Amino acid sequence: MAAPVFEMENVTVRRNGKEILNDVTWSVEKGQHWVILGGNGSGKTSILNVLMGYLTPTEGEVEMRGREDAVNSATQEWDDWRKRIGFVSSSISQLIDPAETGLDIVLAGRHAMVNYWQQEEDPKEIKLAEKTLAKVNCGELRDQSWATMSQGERQRVLIGRALMAPNMDMLILDEPCAGLDPVAREHFLGFVEELTEKGTFRCLLMVTHHVEEIIPSITHALVLKEGGVIAQGEKRRALNSLSLSRAFNSELKLRSRLGRYRLYYGDEFVPEGGQVV
Repeated sequence: MAAPVFEMENVTVRRNGKEILNDVTWSVEKGQHWVILGGNGSGKTSILNVLMGYLTPTEGEVEMRGREDAVNSATQEWDDWRKRIGFVSSSISQLIDPAETGLDIVLAGRHAMVNYWQQEEDPKEIKLAEKTLAKVNCGELRDQSWATMSQGERQRVLIGRALMAPNMDMLILDEPCAGLDPVAREHFLGFVEELTEKGTFRCLLMVTHHVEEIIPSITHALVLKEGGVIAQGEKRRALNSLSLSRAFNSELKLRSRLGRYRLYYGDEFVPEGGQVV
C-alpha cells in the first residue's frame, strides 16, 4: 500500500451551531484520482477548505505528507503544504487582474500568488512558465490578457498556474467546467484526461455534481450528503444508482459506457448531468 498523500480521521466541523462536516474519514494515496460528488450543501467546498487549511476541524485530525518538514510556525506549515497543491477554482478566477497576461498568471503559481508582482524576474522561472504554457496548449496566450481569454482558455491557463506549484502532490479542480458550453466542456475534459494519463500530477481531486464530467482516468469516488460520507472507495464500487439516489434525494439510475456516466430519473436523462431540480 502506498503512503497517503493526506488523511482525514473523524473530521467534524461545526460553525454557529451548524454541523458542516460530520465524522469524515478519508485518505488519498499517490496515483489515485478522485471525484468528490454531491449536491449543493453536501460539504464539497468545506472538505476542500479543511484540506487547504482554511477551515479548522472542531473534532478529528488531518495529516498531510510533507507538513513535518516545516518548522517555522503553524502558518508556515500550511503555506508550505499549499505549495504542494495545484488549485483551480472560480474563486481564483474572480481575483485575477484583467490585465494579467498568460505568462504572469502561470508565473504567479510558482509563488502561490494570485497576481504576479515579483520585482525581479527570474529567467529560469520565465522559461519554466513558457514550457508550462506549451504543456497546457496555451503557448499562444503568453502575452494575451486575462480579460480577452475565453472561458476554456482561462481554465487551461489556470491548470498551467497550478502545475507551477513546487513539489506538487495533487491537482484540485473545483467545479472546473462551470461556465463552459458543452463543446468546450468536452474539449477541456479531454485535455484533463490527457494530462492525467501522462502522469503530469501525482493525484487528482475533481469536485463536481455533474456525473458526465467524471473522466475515465478517475479511479476513486467520494460521495457526500449533508456533510457526511454516503460512499467512498474505488469508482466501480462507490458510484452506483443507490449511492447517487441517496446523495440527491431522488430515485436515480446510473449508467456507464466507455468509462463515462449518465444519470437517469425514471426513464428520462437528468438534465445538467445529474443536478436534480
